[in-house]
Amino acid sequence: MEVRAENVRKEFDRFPALHDVSLDIRSGELIALLGPSGSGKTTLLRLIAGLERPTGGRILFGEEDASDMSVQERNIGFVFQHYALFRHMTVAENVSFGLKVRPRSTRPAASEIRRRALELLDLVQLSGLEKRFPSQLSGGQRQRVALARALAIEPRVLLLDEPFGALDAQVRRELRKWLREIHDRTGHTTVFVTHDQEEALELADRLCVMSQGRIEQVGSPDEIYDTPASPFVFGFIGESSQLPVSVVNGIIQFAGRPLADAPQGASGSGQLFFRPHDIELDDDATALGGSVVSSRRVGGIRRMEVELNEARQRVEIDLPFDHPAVERSQIGFRPRRWTLFPAG
Repeated sequence: MEVRAENVRKEFDRFPALHDVSLDIRSGELIALLGPSGSGKTTLLRLIAGLERPTGGRILFGEEDASDMSVQERNIGFVFQHYALFRHMTVAENVSFGLKVRPRSTRPAASEIRRRALELLDLVQLSGLEKRFPSQLSGGQRQRVALARALAIEPRVLLLDEPFGALDAQVRRELRKWLREIHDRTGHTTVFVTHDQEEALELADRLCVMSQGRIEQVGSPDEIYDTPASPFVFGFIGESSQLPVSVVNGIIQFAGRPLADAPQGASGSGQLFFRPHDIELDDDATALGGSVVSSRRVGGIRRMEVELNEARQRVEIDLPFDHPAVERSQIGFRPRRWTLFPAG
């Protein structure tokens, strides 16, 4: 099922939460709505679900205008951060609930409902736990039950609102991989809200990066990470440092020091963004130089905070774990991959 938001605007007591947002969600894809708190990602998800009505614009399911449809009419599967399971119901009863409350005319037979529930519990790797209650499950198991319950109604669209936010890091990593496998097997159109960059990059087919009620960029994980469209996206996705630079005669300069050839057409003041791993050590007189302020281990590398000699500005660079640099060591380097944005 293709879902489209067309020039959607949403206001709460005259406060604009979304500003004319347009987004095409392809049938069968898993798209992540990613952004900081207050960016509008959950509001957009709730508009797709029918839990909110747009102040302006339309939500379409295929070619059908769903803006005024109820949640039930949209046939949405929704998974919340805090599971929202019925504590007094067993696992099987929770999964079956959406089918049991259907109108009699569309309700499957009891035997079919049970078959469907057990099939889904097998899909989410919870076979044998159908008689347990939510309080007898771990957080990760409860979230699997919540997903099975959402899938039981055979939804046209599956919506997940920070579904792993209440879980610890190791369980989150395991469930990310599991959710991707489930999606590939079922093929549901899935919209996934998160503020976790790593989660979105690992899980989604495409990312929609949002800020202050607007869409900053939509693209594949590689496109978003490697070619950010704005300073916000570069700074929000992954680690980065930035330098105030100027373009003089086609050369990017920092504190009067030439760094690199400027892109064609670039001029005036700008901001040069680069990632800690996109540097090369260089003791040449034209390279950046600075003093190591602090050092910490990040996996198999060591991340150094360096205060530049020219401007007393600090940046972060990654070095091999066994590099001999320590605090107050002098080090020279230059960005080998970077993006230049106009100042302001």
